[in-house]
Amino acid sequence: MASKAGNERPQAAIRPAEIVREYGFPGVDKIAGVTHDGRRVWAATGPKLVAFDPATGETTQTLDVACDAGTAFDGKYLYQIAESRIDKIDPATGDVVATIPAPGKGGDSGLTWGEGSLWVGNYRDRKIHQIDPATGAIKRTIESNRFVTGVTWVDGEMWHGTWEAEESEIRRIDPESGAVLERLQMPKGMGVSGLESDGADLFYAGGGGAGKVRAVRRPKRSPS
Repeated sequence: MASKAGNERPQAAIRPAEIVREYGFPGVDKIAGVTHDGRRVWAATGPKLVAFDPATGETTQTLDVACDAGTAFDGKYLYQIAESRIDKIDPATGDVVATIPAPGKGGDSGLTWGEGSLWVGNYRDRKIHQIDPATGAIKRTIESNRFVTGVTWVDGEMWHGTWEAEESEIRRIDPESGAVLERLQMPKGMGVSGLESDGADLFYAGGGGAGKVRAVRRPKRSPS
């Protein structure tokens, strides 16, 4: 079942994204997926998954796995989009323990774990699919009005990256209707590929061909 297209509400707040820190990696010229395992940030660089300490920027682990799009972590395993499939990976060893088909058949972008499911961005189709992590079956689809890159859940909120016509944002959307509720506009020339929350006050955003991961401040909620 598809949710309604994510047309912007007139009151959707837009503000400049606050870039807190940038991370770069020797020899890395592309960042696709990004995830957070509770301590470290993982970045998909194409031929390797790189884990780093966000406090120091120090690389702590690398895994030789295909990783050309979104990355997710379910509390135990990593999930990684590789072409038209999603690999379930043991982060201790890099072993692929299971594989499911990716819903976009190679057009997939972001990936996150939330609400007991995997959520997969479909870039040019401007959709986010909720899928069964065991089979890859699509449970439902949320439509967007922008190209979808990274996807993340935090505190019951759904956020996703957009990158279209040299403009990029991090957006909070209604997970039922797809309506845009809030927009963080990236500085000119900075795109968002992968996206993940640290579960607190930061997002980690892949910078695509810039080869960087950027920490972006998550807006605080006003007391209700």
